[in-house]
Amino acid sequence: MNGEETVDGNLTGGDTSLLIVDDDKPFLTRLARAMESRGFQVETAESVEEAVAKARAHAPAYAVVDMRLGDGNGLDVVAAIREKRADARTIILTGYGNIATAVTAVKLGAVDYLSKPADADDVFAALTRTAGERAAPPENPMSADRVRWEHIQRVYEMCERNVSETARRLNMHRRTLQRILAKRAPR
Repeated sequence: MNGEETVDGNLTGGDTSLLIVDDDKPFLTRLARAMESRGFQVETAESVEEAVAKARAHAPAYAVVDMRLGDGNGLDVVAAIREKRADARTIILTGYGNIATAVTAVKLGAVDYLSKPADADDVFAALTRTAGERAAPPENPMSADRVRWEHIQRVYEMCERNVSETARRLNMHRRTLQRILAKRAPR
């Protein structure tokens, strides 16, 4: 950790600069407020371009970066931060978790990889965890139905919300896909 300690769930001492990068404005605002209340000096960015510029101007001690941003990939931000500050503790947030991107994020210097929606407590724990400390397994892991639904949503977004193309890539009937998309997400 960068010389900081946690006391009663708050950060104390050392460099507490934190860059949060996410293109979901309401989530970004909520997370920034929550991290400020835990002792961080928060800067925010809504794009890769803005985040890279801020990282090059003043590399933060901590960063929370969304994987997919409107103008590119959050991994570019991780690389830019690492270039300026090798000891920065960076975590990746994503709604589209997969092993390949998690491995790439860690190789670029991210210390953790969290799936959205992640709450402020999860983010704080990931940022302040010591090097040898392991994350606790989730108390309520996603159900198989939820994992399937998340995968379908990811492919649907990758296909720019084109039902026919999504159905073709998933090898399922278009009407079946339409019924799945019309339902709420399973728990």
